[in-house]
Amino acid sequence: MGGSHLLTLARLGIGAFNIADFDTFGVENFNRQAGAVMSTVGRSKSAVLQEMARDINPELDIRVFERGVSAGNLDDFLHGVDLYMDGLDFFAFEARIATFAACDRLRVPSITAAPLGMGTSLLSFLPGKMSFEEYFLLNNRSDDEQLIRFLVGLSPAMLQRGYLVDRTAVDLRGHRGPSTGMACQICAGVAATEALKILLKRGRVYPAPYAMQFDAYRGRLKRTYRPGGNRHPLQRAALAVARRQLLRMKRTAAPGEPGAS
Repeated sequence: MGGSHLLTLARLGIGAFNIADFDTFGVENFNRQAGAVMSTVGRSKSAVLQEMARDINPELDIRVFERGVSAGNLDDFLHGVDLYMDGLDFFAFEARIATFAACDRLRVPSITAAPLGMGTSLLSFLPGKMSFEEYFLLNNRSDDEQLIRFLVGLSPAMLQRGYLVDRTAVDLRGHRGPSTGMACQICAGVAATEALKILLKRGRVYPAPYAMQFDAYRGRLKRTYRPGGNRHPLQRAALAVARRQLLRMKRTAAPGEPGAS
Protein backbone atom coordinates (compact mmCIF):
# COMPACT_ATOMS: atom_id res chain seq x y z
CA MET A 1 0.00 0.00 0.00
CA GLY A 2 1.07 3.61 -0.38
CA GLY A 3 2.51 5.53 2.54
CA SER A 4 -0.57 7.74 2.91
CA HIS A 5 -2.74 4.61 2.98
CA LEU A 6 -0.63 3.04 5.74
CA LEU A 7 -0.67 6.13 7.93
CA THR A 8 -4.40 6.71 7.44
CA LEU A 9 -5.18 3.10 8.40
CA ALA A 10 -2.86 3.31 11.41
CA ARG A 11 -4.75 6.39 12.61
CA LEU A 12 -7.99 4.44 12.20
CA GLY A 13 -6.73 1.85 14.66
CA ILE A 14 -5.68 -0.98 12.33
CA GLY A 15 -3.14 -2.87 14.39
CA ALA A 16 -1.19 -5.12 12.02
CA PHE A 17 0.29 -4.65 8.56
CA ASN A 18 2.41 -6.43 6.00
CA ILE A 19 4.16 -3.81 3.85
CA ALA A 20 6.37 -4.33 0.82
CA ASP A 21 8.64 -1.84 -0.93
CA PHE A 22 12.16 -2.21 -2.29
CA ASP A 23 12.56 1.45 -3.28
CA THR A 24 14.23 4.43 -1.61
CA PHE A 25 13.01 8.02 -1.33
CA GLY A 26 14.25 10.63 -3.78
CA VAL A 27 13.43 14.25 -4.59
CA GLU A 28 11.20 13.00 -7.42
CA ASN A 29 8.79 11.74 -4.73
CA PHE A 30 8.38 15.12 -2.98
CA ASN A 31 5.27 16.19 -4.88
CA ARG A 32 3.10 13.33 -3.70
CA GLN A 33 4.51 10.67 -1.37
CA ALA A 34 4.10 10.55 2.41
CA GLY A 35 7.51 10.31 4.04
CA ALA A 36 9.36 12.07 1.22
CA VAL A 37 11.34 14.91 2.88
CA MET A 38 14.96 16.02 2.76
CA SER A 39 15.91 13.93 5.79
CA THR A 40 14.68 10.70 4.15
CA VAL A 41 16.31 11.06 0.71
CA GLY A 42 18.15 7.82 -0.03
CA ARG A 43 16.47 5.94 2.82
CA SER A 44 14.33 2.83 2.42
CA LYS A 45 10.67 3.75 1.97
CA SER A 46 9.48 0.76 3.98
CA ALA A 47 11.80 1.61 6.89
CA VAL A 48 10.74 5.27 6.95
CA LEU A 49 7.03 4.47 6.79
CA GLN A 50 7.38 1.80 9.46
CA GLU A 51 8.89 4.44 11.76
CA MET A 52 6.14 6.95 10.95
CA ALA A 53 3.39 4.39 11.57
CA ARG A 54 4.93 3.35 14.88
CA ASP A 55 5.10 7.00 15.92
CA ILE A 56 1.30 6.92 15.60
CA ASN A 57 0.92 3.58 17.39
CA PRO A 58 4.05 2.09 19.02
CA GLU A 59 2.27 -1.24 19.46
CA LEU A 60 1.74 -1.86 15.75
CA ASP A 61 2.62 -5.31 14.41
CA ILE A 62 4.41 -4.62 11.11
CA ARG A 63 6.12 -7.15 8.86
CA VAL A 64 8.31 -5.60 6.19
CA PHE A 65 9.09 -7.25 2.85
CA GLU A 66 12.06 -5.14 1.79
CA ARG A 67 12.45 -6.80 -1.60
CA GLY A 68 8.85 -6.16 -2.60
CA VAL A 69 6.38 -8.83 -3.65
CA SER A 70 7.03 -11.64 -6.12
CA ALA A 71 5.61 -15.02 -7.03
CA GLY A 72 7.97 -16.58 -4.50
CA ASN A 73 6.73 -14.67 -1.44
CA LEU A 74 3.11 -13.80 -2.19
CA ASP A 75 1.62 -16.60 -0.10
CA ASP A 76 3.75 -15.48 2.86
CA PHE A 77 2.91 -11.83 2.25
CA LEU A 78 -0.84 -12.57 2.22
CA HIS A 79 -0.83 -15.20 4.98
CA GLY A 80 -3.43 -14.38 7.61
CA VAL A 81 -4.32 -10.95 6.18
CA ASP A 82 -7.90 -9.68 6.17
CA LEU A 83 -7.50 -7.24 3.27
CA TYR A 84 -5.02 -6.34 0.55
CA MET A 85 -4.67 -2.70 -0.51
CA ASP A 86 -2.88 -2.06 -3.79
CA GLY A 87 -0.04 0.43 -3.51
CA LEU A 88 2.07 -0.77 -6.44
CA ASP A 89 3.45 1.63 -9.01
CA PHE A 90 0.94 2.19 -11.83
CA PHE A 91 3.20 0.42 -14.33
CA ALA A 92 4.06 -2.64 -12.18
CA PHE A 93 1.75 -4.96 -14.08
CA GLU A 94 3.57 -8.26 -13.57
CA ALA A 95 3.55 -7.84 -9.79
CA ARG A 96 -0.01 -6.49 -9.77
CA ILE A 97 -1.43 -9.36 -11.85
CA ALA A 98 0.31 -11.95 -9.65
CA THR A 99 -0.78 -10.29 -6.40
CA PHE A 100 -4.45 -9.98 -7.32
CA ALA A 101 -4.46 -13.55 -8.64
CA ALA A 102 -3.11 -14.71 -5.28
CA CYS A 103 -5.78 -12.66 -3.48
CA ASP A 104 -8.46 -14.33 -5.60
CA ARG A 105 -7.00 -17.79 -4.93
CA LEU A 106 -6.67 -17.19 -1.19
CA ARG A 107 -10.06 -15.40 -0.97
CA VAL A 108 -8.54 -12.19 0.35
CA PRO A 109 -10.65 -9.05 -0.30
CA SER A 110 -8.65 -6.49 -2.24
CA ILE A 111 -8.82 -2.81 -3.16
CA THR A 112 -7.13 -0.83 -5.89
CA ALA A 113 -7.41 2.93 -5.58
CA ALA A 114 -5.35 5.16 -7.84
CA PRO A 115 -4.61 8.88 -7.67
CA LEU A 116 -5.82 10.37 -10.96
CA GLY A 117 -5.48 14.07 -11.75
CA MET A 118 -6.77 15.78 -8.60
CA GLY A 119 -8.92 12.91 -7.41
CA THR A 120 -9.10 9.15 -7.22
CA SER A 121 -10.72 6.07 -8.70
CA LEU A 122 -11.67 3.04 -6.60
CA LEU A 123 -12.38 -0.62 -7.36
CA SER A 124 -12.99 -3.42 -4.85
CA PHE A 125 -12.67 -7.14 -5.47
CA LEU A 126 -14.43 -9.48 -3.05
CA PRO A 127 -14.25 -13.28 -2.72
CA GLY A 128 -16.85 -14.95 -4.91
CA LYS A 129 -17.39 -11.80 -6.99
CA MET A 130 -15.73 -10.59 -10.20
CA SER A 131 -11.94 -10.96 -9.97
CA PHE A 132 -9.28 -8.44 -10.95
CA GLU A 133 -8.40 -10.41 -14.09
CA GLU A 134 -12.05 -10.92 -15.08
CA TYR A 135 -12.51 -7.15 -14.90
CA PHE A 136 -9.30 -5.84 -16.49
CA LEU A 137 -8.34 -8.75 -18.81
CA LEU A 138 -4.58 -8.10 -18.62
CA ASN A 139 -3.12 -11.61 -18.87
CA ASN A 140 -1.11 -12.45 -21.98
CA ARG A 141 -1.43 -8.91 -23.39
CA SER A 142 1.35 -6.70 -24.73
CA ASP A 143 2.83 -4.00 -22.50
CA ASP A 144 0.95 -1.28 -24.41
CA GLU A 145 -2.32 -3.18 -24.16
CA GLN A 146 -1.91 -3.73 -20.43
CA LEU A 147 -1.34 0.00 -19.93
CA ILE A 148 -4.45 0.89 -21.90
CA ARG A 149 -6.68 -1.76 -20.31
CA PHE A 150 -5.64 -0.86 -16.78
CA LEU A 151 -6.13 2.89 -17.27
CA VAL A 152 -9.50 2.56 -19.03
CA GLY A 153 -10.74 -0.09 -16.61
CA LEU A 154 -9.58 1.86 -13.59
CA SER A 155 -11.30 5.06 -14.66
CA PRO A 156 -14.36 4.40 -16.85
CA ALA A 157 -15.67 7.93 -16.18
CA MET A 158 -12.31 9.59 -17.09
CA LEU A 159 -13.17 12.68 -15.04
CA GLN A 160 -9.53 13.77 -15.01
CA ARG A 161 -9.15 14.16 -18.78
CA GLY A 162 -10.70 17.60 -19.20
CA TYR A 163 -8.15 19.74 -17.34
CA LEU A 164 -4.76 18.28 -18.27
CA VAL A 165 -2.81 21.35 -19.43
CA ASP A 166 0.41 19.78 -20.71
CA ARG A 167 -0.44 16.61 -22.60
CA THR A 168 3.26 15.89 -23.15
CA ALA A 169 3.41 15.04 -19.43
CA VAL A 170 1.58 11.80 -20.27
CA ASP A 171 4.04 9.28 -21.67
CA LEU A 172 2.63 5.81 -21.15
CA ARG A 173 5.36 4.10 -23.13
CA GLY A 174 8.01 5.91 -21.12
CA HIS A 175 6.21 5.02 -17.87
CA ARG A 176 5.68 8.67 -16.96
CA GLY A 177 2.56 10.54 -15.95
CA PRO A 178 1.53 13.61 -13.97
CA SER A 179 0.69 13.23 -10.29
CA THR A 180 -0.42 15.47 -7.43
CA GLY A 181 -0.19 15.30 -3.67
CA MET A 182 -3.87 16.07 -3.18
CA ALA A 183 -4.82 13.10 -5.36
CA CYS A 184 -2.72 10.78 -3.18
CA GLN A 185 -4.32 12.12 0.00
CA ILE A 186 -7.85 11.81 -1.43
CA CYS A 187 -6.95 8.31 -2.63
CA ALA A 188 -5.82 7.30 0.87
CA GLY A 189 -9.00 8.63 2.46
CA VAL A 190 -11.32 6.92 -0.01
CA ALA A 191 -9.43 3.61 0.11
CA ALA A 192 -9.25 3.61 3.91
CA THR A 193 -13.00 4.24 4.12
CA GLU A 194 -13.64 1.30 1.80
CA ALA A 195 -11.28 -0.83 3.91
CA LEU A 196 -13.20 0.12 7.04
CA LYS A 197 -16.49 -0.97 5.47
CA ILE A 198 -15.04 -4.30 4.34
CA LEU A 199 -13.28 -5.11 7.60
CA LEU A 200 -16.16 -4.13 9.87
CA LYS A 201 -18.85 -5.41 7.48
CA ARG A 202 -20.54 -2.07 7.97
CA GLY A 203 -22.09 -0.15 5.09
CA ARG A 204 -22.64 -1.26 1.52
CA VAL A 205 -19.64 -2.17 -0.60
CA TYR A 206 -19.99 -1.98 -4.38
CA PRO A 207 -17.53 -4.57 -5.77
CA ALA A 208 -16.34 -4.77 -9.36
CA PRO A 209 -17.78 -4.39 -11.96
CA TYR A 210 -18.74 -1.22 -10.07
CA ALA A 211 -16.11 1.52 -9.97
CA MET A 212 -16.18 4.92 -8.29
CA GLN A 213 -14.29 8.06 -9.26
CA PHE A 214 -14.17 11.37 -7.40
CA ASP A 215 -12.51 14.44 -8.87
CA ALA A 216 -12.02 17.37 -6.49
CA TYR A 217 -11.02 19.82 -9.24
CA ARG A 218 -14.22 19.23 -11.18
CA GLY A 219 -16.29 18.68 -8.05
CA ARG A 220 -17.77 15.50 -9.44
CA LEU A 221 -18.46 11.99 -8.12
CA LYS A 222 -19.30 9.23 -10.59
CA ARG A 223 -20.14 5.58 -9.96
CA THR A 224 -19.98 3.33 -13.02
CA TYR A 225 -21.23 -0.19 -13.62
CA ARG A 226 -19.57 -2.23 -16.38
CA PRO A 227 -20.77 -5.88 -16.45
CA GLY A 228 -17.99 -7.87 -18.08
CA GLY A 229 -15.41 -5.24 -17.16
CA ASN A 230 -13.34 -4.33 -20.20
CA ARG A 231 -15.57 -6.60 -22.31
CA HIS A 232 -18.45 -4.15 -21.84
CA PRO A 233 -19.36 -2.26 -25.07
CA LEU A 234 -18.62 1.15 -23.50
CA GLN A 235 -15.23 -0.08 -22.32
CA ARG A 236 -14.43 -1.59 -25.70
CA ALA A 237 -15.20 1.75 -27.34
CA ALA A 238 -13.00 3.58 -24.82
CA LEU A 239 -10.21 1.06 -25.39
CA ALA A 240 -10.37 1.67 -29.14
CA VAL A 241 -10.04 5.44 -28.61
CA ALA A 242 -7.13 4.93 -26.19
CA ARG A 243 -5.33 2.68 -28.69
CA ARG A 244 -5.62 5.35 -31.40
CA GLN A 245 -4.30 7.99 -29.03
CA LEU A 246 -1.33 5.82 -28.09
CA LEU A 247 -0.62 5.16 -31.77
CA ARG A 248 -0.60 8.93 -32.44
CA MET A 249 1.81 9.38 -29.54
CA LYS A 250 4.16 6.84 -31.11
CA ARG A 251 4.01 8.56 -34.50
CA THR A 252 4.65 12.03 -33.14
CA ALA A 253 7.40 11.11 -30.68
CA ALA A 254 10.62 12.92 -31.56
CA PRO A 255 13.65 10.82 -32.54
CA GLY A 256 15.40 9.52 -29.46
CA GLU A 257 12.38 10.05 -27.21
CA PRO A 258 10.43 7.17 -25.61
CA GLY A 259 7.99 5.81 -28.18
CA ALA A 260 9.98 7.05 -31.17
CA SER A 261 10.56 4.51 -33.95
